Amino acid sequence: MSRRVLIVDDEKGIREALKQVLEYEEIEVQTCASGHEALRAYPEFRPHLVFLDVKMEGMDGLETLKRVRELDPHAQVVMISGHGTIQTAVEATQLGAYDFLEKPLDTDRILLTLRNALQHVVLVSENVRLKQEVHAQYEIVGSSKAIRAVIERLEKVAPTPARVLITGQNGTGKELVARAIHALSPRAAGPFVEVNCAAIPSELIESELFGHVKGSFTGAFADRAGKFELADGGTLFLDEIGDMSLSAQAKVLRALQEGVISRVGSGKTLTVDVRVIAATNKHIEQEIREGRFREDLLYRVNVVPIEVPPLRARRGDIPELVAHFAAELIRGGLPSKEIEPAAVQRLTAHDWPGNIRELKNGVERLLILAAGETVTEADVERLVGTAQGRWGTADDGGGDATWLRAATFEEFKQAAERAFLATKLQEHDWNVSETARTLQMPRSNLYKKIERYGLAREGGA
Repeated sequence: MSRRVLIVDDEKGIREALKQVLEYEEIEVQTCASGHEALRAYPEFRPHLVFLDVKMEGMDGLETLKRVRELDPHAQVVMISGHGTIQTAVEATQLGAYDFLEKPLDTDRILLTLRNALQHVVLVSENVRLKQEVHAQYEIVGSSKAIRAVIERLEKVAPTPARVLITGQNGTGKELVARAIHALSPRAAGPFVEVNCAAIPSELIESELFGHVKGSFTGAFADRAGKFELADGGTLFLDEIGDMSLSAQAKVLRALQEGVISRVGSGKTLTVDVRVIAATNKHIEQEIREGRFREDLLYRVNVVPIEVPPLRARRGDIPELVAHFAAELIRGGLPSKEIEPAAVQRLTAHDWPGNIRELKNGVERLLILAAGETVTEADVERLVGTAQGRWGTADDGGGDATWLRAATFEEFKQAAERAFLATKLQEHDWNVSETARTLQMPRSNLYKKIERYGLAREGGA
């Protein structure tokens, strides 16, 4: 990588001496005799480092430093002066100077400062790149008023140590919000540990959260750290906290109150530094009334509430989400297909009870199963299943929406085959013989599949 340094000094001898030293280090150098000249050169030259004299005729070095930092907030500037004072050095530092050197300049000190400053530039660039990657990875797509409110709330709470309770329906992106809060927090370099409280049996949840010691219960063959310990210094995400057992809730409450935990089977306490973010799809107030959730725990985890809206409350974001998912899936290896505007409009009109997760699944299946190089409105109709009369029976309960609802790959294959057969039958005006010939399939097999999938033409087969 070419390294560029700008030298700004009204003494020609200083400029030439510095230039000679730096060019020997294979650095591209440009010199300026005044602050005004430097401000004109900076935007085009884009130096990695600036050596800037403090005392110059006209615009002095401190004013030039201020103007340079306005042009580029990340500018790395080393001030040089023949009669520097502590006050001048402090003022330069406050204005954003990286270092302060006194004349006469020492070659070794110049080179040491140069290397440190350029290394700092690399670290700053890497930090910016990593932040961009984090933003892309945990990007919350959408510009609707509802989702902007969520983003504004999480950006405010992320830099603080406050606990957050994220509420919303399944598939709305609660985990994405939690990860975004962690990524934007001072704990971003620490671990992000997730626990799905609904997926762990009640008799194991305490061991999962707090760990256990050998022999504390049947199957405890060795000491094991829990999620609180693993998340020390980072963030613990308690997903579906509304499904946690009351006994585990009591232990979590203690951990939040005192910052200590005990492994199952051990009387020894361990100090942990964990930020807890919780999420639930349940109405916690109702759970409290029915005795299934501790009110005092709610007060502990619900310092800042964030409600993630269902997709039907932010329909305006669906075109943007469709484009985002399509681009992501195509980069992942799926066939590149254009999604027609009418198809996007039809996707936007659908209610998506499974929210973001269901929409992403739908886009993926459209890219895989839609014939041709474009996804059409007809493809979407087959996906969301409104055309019951053409492709399904009246009691089908949503036609080929089973493409989206399939819980397993086997169900998905069956739904896809059903849709494919229905398309071919429709192409041949439901003539079974012609369809069987096209598919190179015995008529008896096709009849069996028609019966198995309940395919019927509108008005009878």
